[in-house]
Amino acid sequence: MLCLFPFEPELLKRHGVPASYVGHPLADVIPLEPPRAAARAALGLGADDAVVALLPGSRRSEIAAIAPGFLQAAARLHRARPALRFVLPVAPGLRGLVEPLAAAHARGVPLQLLDGRSHEALAACDVTLIASGTATLEAALFKRPMVIGYRMAALSWQLMKRMAYQPWVGLPNILCREFVVPELIQDRCEPEALARAVLAWLDDEAGVRALRTRFDELHQLLRRDTARRATDAIAQVLADA
Repeated sequence: MLCLFPFEPELLKRHGVPASYVGHPLADVIPLEPPRAAARAALGLGADDAVVALLPGSRRSEIAAIAPGFLQAAARLHRARPALRFVLPVAPGLRGLVEPLAAAHARGVPLQLLDGRSHEALAACDVTLIASGTATLEAALFKRPMVIGYRMAALSWQLMKRMAYQPWVGLPNILCREFVVPELIQDRCEPEALARAVLAWLDDEAGVRALRTRFDELHQLLRRDTARRATDAIAQVLADA
């Protein structure tokens, strides 16, 4: 089996499954040094703007459950820091769902809805308020501080809690084996708490620098020329057959 994360081969080995760690393809695609200036220019953002990226998910169910709280948090952040700018990448086909939510929950907020372009949003931002999922790994590879928020159906949440074998939900925390970024899940995913957590990052330059160092180390760990390693691993299996 080909594994994207370094901890997986040992877990599989315990169950008699041969596995090879080949790195994560996103770590090869995303540059080690994020193109912040180019992304800001492409999105019409100033070099000195303080920017928050909102990424509430890419599925309709996620947008319905998570986007209102994220947008309400943006409204609170705007009241606290009127100079803040906000960008929200919208997955294909979901603009019709997101626009009414933005109008209802973030009226008057300097919010730019983007058609896709999530990588540019992450490269451009100072901090991201982000739904749990693969996007959190992308944010880590872009070396961005983040606040992870997530809501799901109550029954799904109860089932997930029963099956949880580790205290972390977000991929950056799982990979770093500690809470390097805050996770506000289910009842804790409410606008005031989300806004406070974002402001904490904006006011913690030393913490942001330390997190970037940690994420750079993670990027180096995951950057393994995945395509070549996967090809070599498959060729070795065929040779041994």
